[in-house]
Amino acid sequence: MAIATVLSRAQFGMEAPLVRVEVDIGNGLPAFGIVGLPEVVVKESRDRVRAAITNSRFEFPPGRIIVNLAPADLPKEGGRFDLPIAIGILVAAGQLPAAALEHCELYGELSLSGELRLAKGVLPAAVAAQRAGHLLVLPQGNAEEAGLVSNGRIAAAAHLLEVCAHLSGDRALPLLATSQRAPPQAQGPDLADVKGQPLARRALEIAAAGSHSLLFVGPPGSGKSMLAQRLPRLLPALTEEEALEVAAIRSVIGQPVNLGEWRVRPFRSPHHTASAIALVGGGKHPRPGEVSLAHHGVLFLDELPEFDRRVLEVLREPLEAGTIAVSRAASQTEFPARFQLVAAMNPCPCGYRGDTAGRCRCTGEQVQRYRFRISGPLLDRLDMQLEVPRVETAMLSDTKVKGESSDRVAHRVQAARAIQRERQGALNAHLDVAAVEAHCKAQAGELAVLERAIQHFQLSARAYHRILKVARTIADLADSRAVLGVHLREAISLRGLERPRGV
Repeated sequence: MAIATVLSRAQFGMEAPLVRVEVDIGNGLPAFGIVGLPEVVVKESRDRVRAAITNSRFEFPPGRIIVNLAPADLPKEGGRFDLPIAIGILVAAGQLPAAALEHCELYGELSLSGELRLAKGVLPAAVAAQRAGHLLVLPQGNAEEAGLVSNGRIAAAAHLLEVCAHLSGDRALPLLATSQRAPPQAQGPDLADVKGQPLARRALEIAAAGSHSLLFVGPPGSGKSMLAQRLPRLLPALTEEEALEVAAIRSVIGQPVNLGEWRVRPFRSPHHTASAIALVGGGKHPRPGEVSLAHHGVLFLDELPEFDRRVLEVLREPLEAGTIAVSRAASQTEFPARFQLVAAMNPCPCGYRGDTAGRCRCTGEQVQRYRFRISGPLLDRLDMQLEVPRVETAMLSDTKVKGESSDRVAHRVQAARAIQRERQGALNAHLDVAAVEAHCKAQAGELAVLERAIQHFQLSARAYHRILKVARTIADLADSRAVLGVHLREAISLRGLERPRGV
């Protein structure tokens, strides 16, 4: 008997750290132990592996079997270590050669019959194996997902016997070809469906051009949700790198990767009863939340004041940093969260404040309590906040009224984004303070209008920089090299909740 070492990978946040599965078979009474900080599911591998080996017509070795998952201080969870444990036992028992395991990683859960079952978190492992120059052997059910990694050496198997035949040299597993990805296509509802609301449509275009956050305030049925749902179609398709990041997040939580929507930006709309963990991620074994699932896409929070205030406060960090750090006693995990926030709310608890029909019966105190559900620091981080009034019935019934299509608006959005990337290498909403000073500053005479607004409305330094960034986007849409007073005035007008009269 001897010691065998098989390479595999664990899942830790968005990373896939290398794990060495060491198997030792020694003399003594029959025993099968797994060490190296395994979770319950990993410990249960003993029974699955034993059954899979015997049902695949191999001899399960007698004696004392010890499996060590190194490094020992890294938590191991899931059934992904079944295959490397089984192969390690067969190699240590002399039933398979050890030479083929060099520069080879194994990953997959076994059924009792020896079949390889679909596993989650494969894509980060495939990326890591490609960077290390290793061959990755995984279940057939994960082949399409792993094939998203270009230039990777990846082989898929349906049964333990196929992996054994490959390692013994009897029948090599074919390498996977790169998965065929659908070309980017415009998907989602068209902005042409929205009648009226010129100011809201304009704000949506500005938000799309600079990736700015946006809050719609208006009575029920005014079109707030309708407008938000049409934002993704105004945005350019994901790049290959961005699409791989989005797919990796879905892989980590076990969601299938839809190649038909390979480069479509995600649109997430969690219910207002969502918890803080559901929104930003967490749990005993931290996993991504809605802010990460909306990475490179749109996070839409409808009925914003109905969310628990403590839940909303956790949005502050990702809105600023583009990442979210989930801390636990023994570790800290970081998930990407570069999303575009769009929110909607009513002007008062009943929703009809300011309505011409006079249906609102909310008192001033009730309205104030309703507004105070959204904290000042969170509101300060929203680039634009504007009113969406009710559309006149005559306009709704007029079949001749047709708004501008999403495709035409998207063309202007892409042109503005191209200007930003050429000038500063990033979208305006993602600029830090130094970059704002360098690229968004208006001339002294033009800047006076912003300085007066800051003093009059008592806006914060953060609001000052955000107004400059929105004004820079407005100037880019107008193909203006300089930020002018007209651009600043429009940007100031789009922060309606911070004016004394509010909405």
